[in-house]
Amino acid sequence: MNFPSSLPARAVIREVGLRDGLQSIRTLVPTAHKIEWVRAAHAAGQREIEVGSFVPPRLLPQLADTAEVLAFAKTLPGLRASVLVPNLKGAERAIAQGADLMILPLSASHAHSLANLRKTPDEVVAELARIRAARDAAGSSCLIEGGVGTAFGCTIQGEVKPAEVLRLMQALLDAGADRVSLADTVGWADPAAVARLCEQALRLAGERFCCGHFHDTRGLALANVHAALQQGVARFDASLAGIGGCPHAPGASGNATTEDLAFMLESMGIDTGLDLEALLALRRQVAGWIEGEPTHGSLWRAGLPSTFARRAAR
Repeated sequence: MNFPSSLPARAVIREVGLRDGLQSIRTLVPTAHKIEWVRAAHAAGQREIEVGSFVPPRLLPQLADTAEVLAFAKTLPGLRASVLVPNLKGAERAIAQGADLMILPLSASHAHSLANLRKTPDEVVAELARIRAARDAAGSSCLIEGGVGTAFGCTIQGEVKPAEVLRLMQALLDAGADRVSLADTVGWADPAAVARLCEQALRLAGERFCCGHFHDTRGLALANVHAALQQGVARFDASLAGIGGCPHAPGASGNATTEDLAFMLESMGIDTGLDLEALLALRRQVAGWIEGEPTHGSLWRAGLPSTFARRAAR
């Protein structure tokens, strides 16, 4: 593997707690609280937020108000509001509601794909082609991201071969995805595996490979982010307070914790544009709304070191 001589000067953290986080807990967070979350995250400097998912409310009642949260997010200057869509019907809603980006999840694990979407991976590729056609017919500027999940292994199927991940990534691009991303849905990845697959993904997709999504099931999310950074990846999904999981991946914890990831990047001299004190204040607020639900992370316990403030002031 050939590591770049320097790390990216800037990295983007896309907040996914409002979707990937809330869909995995029982507590129903009121719409007003979600809107406050988006407002406060934007005030803290976040410019990419996944605000929900257009799935049937009976399946995920936690996300039934995605249209309302998206409508508010669209009023905030400079914010790119994204939504997850499981199919063409969800994509049509995303287009109609003016989402800036829609993410179609595809599982590289055949077994997980059937459990999660009731489609084979190649059937999901065909669905993306229909979504692209609908987007273009509507004259929409909404970007389409094909998210390749269980890219490093699967609790249902076991091994997922890198060659299959790359085949599906190319298939999504050929079907009309504007960009693609990789997700360690169940937290099986390690830094060496991340470096290898990211290197291959960048060689295949170039700048259209846009994002890494790492769950912290075994405590390796930040190490895996670092491995991806060394390959030149500069956008990562994260969840405030580390909330979340995967409905079809028992034991999978939430994503990399937003505030911990921001602290790591800023400490390394990589600009995130985020106000860490504001993020920690928001974390306390959100944790209060979901009291009793599992949360994760370390920065909130230890706080910012005194040297950090002096370094930031220079």
